[in-house]
Amino acid sequence: MPHFVIDCSESIISQKAPEEIMKAVFETAESTGLFKPADIKVRINPFKYYNTANTQNNFLHVFANIMEGRDIDQKSDLSKRIVSKLNEMFPDVPVISMNISDFERASYCNKSMV
Repeated sequence: MPHFVIDCSESIISQKAPEEIMKAVFETAESTGLFKPADIKVRINPFKYYNTANTQNNFLHVFANIMEGRDIDQKSDLSKRIVSKLNEMFPDVPVISMNISDFERASYCNKSMV
């Protein structure tokens, strides 16, 4: 926890290596001080087939799933930092966005908890 899942058009990973994109998201999330580095997980899903507003325009969208407890300002800052970093890396990509969902502590379970 947290999990950052990056959906993007396939041509994004021909512009920058997936490792570079994931590293940028990781380092930006880490820079907020909200998470322990050992807890941050980042994945990328490039899509060959997609439709964005009835176009084939490139896109990047980050889905963040984090443990509940951060306030709205912290989550807003996290989103703005990551979108800003991706925008620096991909200034010609028309759609760069992010949303954050909270995990409920009471219902979260992982392998070490059972």
